[in-house]
Amino acid sequence: MLPLTVAWPLLGAVLLAGPGRWLRRTAADALATAWATAQLALLAGLWAAAGDGRLVSWVAGWTPVDGHSVGIVLAADRIGAGLALLAAALVLAALGYAWRYFDEPETEQGHGGAFPALLLLFEAGMCGFALTGDLFDAFVFFELMGVAAYALTAYRVEEPRPLQGALAFALTGSVAGYCALLGIGLLYARTGELALARIGEALGRQPPGPVAAAAFALIATAMLVKAAAVPFHFWLPDAHAEAPSPVCMLLSGVMVELGLYGLLRVYWTVFSGPGGIPAEVFRTTFLVLGALTALTGAVLCWQQRHLKRLLAHSTVGHMGLFLCAAALLTPAGTAGAALYALGHAGAKAALFALVGVLLDRFGSVDEHGLHGRGRDLVAAGALTVAGALALAGLPPFGTGLGKAVAEHATAHGAPWLLPVFLLVPAVTAGAVLRAALRVFAGAGATPRQRHAGPETTGGGEEPEVRDPSRRVPRVMLVVPALLLGASLAVGLLPGLAHRIAEAAAGPPVPEAEWTATGVLLGLAGAVLAAAMAAAALWGPALKGPAAGAVRAAADRAIVLAVVPLRRLHSGHVGDYVAWLAAGLAALMAVFTLCARAG
Repeated sequence: MLPLTVAWPLLGAVLLAGPGRWLRRTAADALATAWATAQLALLAGLWAAAGDGRLVSWVAGWTPVDGHSVGIVLAADRIGAGLALLAAALVLAALGYAWRYFDEPETEQGHGGAFPALLLLFEAGMCGFALTGDLFDAFVFFELMGVAAYALTAYRVEEPRPLQGALAFALTGSVAGYCALLGIGLLYARTGELALARIGEALGRQPPGPVAAAAFALIATAMLVKAAAVPFHFWLPDAHAEAPSPVCMLLSGVMVELGLYGLLRVYWTVFSGPGGIPAEVFRTTFLVLGALTALTGAVLCWQQRHLKRLLAHSTVGHMGLFLCAAALLTPAGTAGAALYALGHAGAKAALFALVGVLLDRFGSVDEHGLHGRGRDLVAAGALTVAGALALAGLPPFGTGLGKAVAEHATAHGAPWLLPVFLLVPAVTAGAVLRAALRVFAGAGATPRQRHAGPETTGGGEEPEVRDPSRRVPRVMLVVPALLLGASLAVGLLPGLAHRIAEAAAGPPVPEAEWTATGVLLGLAGAVLAAAMAAAALWGPALKGPAAGAVRAAADRAIVLAVVPLRRLHSGHVGDYVAWLAAGLAALMAVFTLCARAG
């Protein structure tokens, strides 16, 4: 079963890119959907078969000889198989959503299966990355996942903006790949091993040293680029702004989470022993990095009017929270991060799908330009409000349960982070709620820009559909509704939450259930998000000296703090690579100095 989980989507991609060129659109989409459904069933069976242990397969029978291996090893436990299952579910959702989305030309030869073929290729990379037991093969799947993502981002390659976003994504990702490969080379030179478990065993017999520390800094940098942690996140808003909406569902729903999973798996398996990185150094470094990522994402999310960029910065903010919870290195923190990420995947994928509805109808994702134009899209508006409340952590959404478990762990491990866990979801949800009320209900006055600084409006986008005046296809509303339902299921089904916590943390299994404190904090976050949205919509209309003083103070804060932060997102790939290099240098300095001191 394990090799088939990677081979099956690869074979589907070959069929769609080859013989699929002569299929009509409906036939190509039906074939891709059937293929993705079979992959989902296969991974569900694998997840069940893994049980509480681990399945291992040596591809083509290349088993270790005298304790050394050169073969491809795949290993599936509940967390790895669960992430692959999540990737398969979101790929199936993206394929279903895209049935009526793209304006593809019908020719005498047929439709061509380029887009579904790329999605299946992307799925093969994600599944392989989640299930590999070999560090070099993880790099191979890391690159396969990246190449497919770059091509999907530039799917409208004849237009300049998608090409620019894809190039920034590709060049940043390529530098990350070089970092990973160099780190793997250092580890191989030090240990003579490539299997994750055997590298960990070899390092455990050696004293700490700068070579292992440098290798971890390089590999961690590569994973943090995929996870869009600050200052490695600059590619993400540009890629999301230009990628087709079904692709955004995958980038924010599962790919960035795989980056965090890769970081944690490499640390736990390879570097958590005596010859690696001390737990306290890892914890302190990534708690600070996670908090910085969460706050940066929240601030930039609130200031966006381009709806795709708004959701992209929301992803950055939430990834910071996941990183904080996981960096605690406790079972409760790991379980909270897993539950939170799973609930977030459904909610965020649904919100990107709903933004696609606006792009379908109006050819725009500009919050200001769409003011009141979505009044007739009642179902889309209701689902967007529900998605915003899910981001706030409102019970009983899975995001609320994961947030509650993570907050409980944080209260015991890093209580100074509790305000971050309250504010970041509220700010990002408030931004989405503000946009939803403005677009779908016409709430508030038409806003005016009151400060200088760079701003991407989101107007003048190229429609991605045959006819922007058509009625919204039912499937484009059914898919986000199902995704939000899945996010609800994580919070409502105690057995499911317990299984996820057990898979993520292992024994002893932390409590993964609602508590009075968790419910109250979730409700407080939702109320705060609603209050912030109301203040943004109706606050400018308030008169009087107090209201004027508050607006003046807010404008000064924007000019002094927010505008410089936004200027860093210049759109120049050289700037992004420079920030990546700066982040790598900082991690290298921290880990190597600690290795020398230890």
